[in-house]
Order: sequence, then structure tokens, then C-alpha cells
Amino acid sequence: MRIDLHAHSNASDGTDSPAELVAAAVAAGLDVVALTDHDTVAGYGEAAEAVRGTGLTLVPGAELSCRTGGISMHLLAYLFDPAEPEFAAERELVRTDRFRRGRAVVEKCVELGAPISWEQVEQIAGNGSVGRPHIASALVEAGVVPDVSAAFTADWLANGGRADVPKHETDPVTAVRLVRAAGGVPVFAHPGAVKRGRTVSEDTIRELAGAGLGGLEVDHMDHDPETRERLRALAGELGLLATGSSDYHGSRKTVRLGEHTTDPAVYEALLAQATGAAPITG
Repeated sequence: MRIDLHAHSNASDGTDSPAELVAAAVAAGLDVVALTDHDTVAGYGEAAEAVRGTGLTLVPGAELSCRTGGISMHLLAYLFDPAEPEFAAERELVRTDRFRRGRAVVEKCVELGAPISWEQVEQIAGNGSVGRPHIASALVEAGVVPDVSAAFTADWLANGGRADVPKHETDPVTAVRLVRAAGGVPVFAHPGAVKRGRTVSEDTIRELAGAGLGGLEVDHMDHDPETRERLRALAGELGLLATGSSDYHGSRKTVRLGEHTTDPAVYEALLAQATGAAPITG
């Protein structure tokens, strides 16, 4: 089995619609793909409809924006009940503040001389929730930076960069508990991705494990071999699952669906922990 547990649609900051994501997963020869849009479940319905008759298994999920000790981090949540009220309210709060933050970041970019506009960013985002990748795409269109990755530097959109604006982000211990209370399985996304900025300490990961964290995303494009080895050892020490995935965003990133995958035994162990929802098999 080929299992990719981290992919985005244009319901957040990917470029593929949920149906196009399903088609791309089939074309990539995947058996299982997880839809993990940022702080939203808006793509679930279209993806579930598209997966019918394909033989592909769709894992409903989300990627949550968190912050601890001044450090941003992301938490993948799998197979939770999307209607559970407390967790749903927190996701709504994050999405609402994402809109405010997006406008403020665009204003800062304009102040710094970038010829972009909020209307342009909204057009790029389409029906998705506006995020920094959409603003990065606007900067590319305007010729300010050569590609999306180049926008995520201290000069522009990186955490703490000249155009950065803080947003509401959930405390990760709280997020882990919310996911578990909704019957889901929380996995720390790309925990060693130092190219994205500061990363949390192993002590923080141990604290999250004590709160109910289910796994670490180990095999990821932003982890070099040494980082993967360290994280795999830490996951083993803490009794956490070690997952792998592409973090696919369509044409917004160069990574391909299925470029990194999760071991089938790890996937089965993840399913065994979930009580909030079930995978959808086409």
C-alpha cells in the first residue's frame, strides 16, 4: 500500500480542488490519501463524492495552526468528528483571524513597496481560506520574488519577517486535547522543519505526548536524513507513531503526491486510535 497522510486542496492553500486532488492521488498510484486543509473541513464533501468508484481511500483530516513559547507549529488531526462543537468553534476562531491577518500582511507588503492588492490575493485564494501562500503567489505574480519559497524569508513573509503579522493560534496542548475529545488522532506536522523557522524542543514534544499526541510526521520534504533518524528515535522512545507524507499543495510547491509515504502498519495503528470518523473508500 502507498499511503500519503498530508495533502491540501484549494479549500485552504492548495491549487487543486478536492476532486482534482482525489484524481491526482489515483494517478500517483496511491491507495490512501488524507485531506488535511488548514483549519477547515470545507473540502470534505467534494472529496468524498469524487472518491466514489476510484478504489482510493480518503482519510478526512485537517492541519491546525498552533503556537507555544512564541514558536508556530502545525498539528495534523485525523478522523475527528467535524461536528464536535468545542473543536469546531476553535477552528472557526482560527479561520476568522486568518482573514484579519491576511489583510494586515498585504497592507505591510504594500508599505514595503510590493505592488499587490487584497483583491488580487482573494482572487488567487478563490473559495479557500486566505493564507500566506496566497500572498506569496501574489508576490510572485508581481515579480517581487522568483517563487513562493522565496517569499518565506525575513524580507517578506517568514515568521518574524518584515511583513509578518501574528494571528490567533491554538496552544498545542489544548489542540491535542480538542482533537482527542472529538475522537481524532493528533500528529505533529514536520516537527523538525528548521527552514520554516524556530522549532519546538524535544521537551515540548514530550509534553504533547503526555497530553495525548499520537504521532510525529517524520518522513517529510523539510527533514534531512539526520533529522528523520532523530525524530524516528524520539517517536519510538515516546510510543508515538512515525508517519510520512508529501505535504502536497498542487502547483504551489514542487513536491509530488506520494513523494513520502506512511508505513501500512503505522496507518493501521492510527486507525485503531480513531473514534470520531472513518476513512471513505471508493
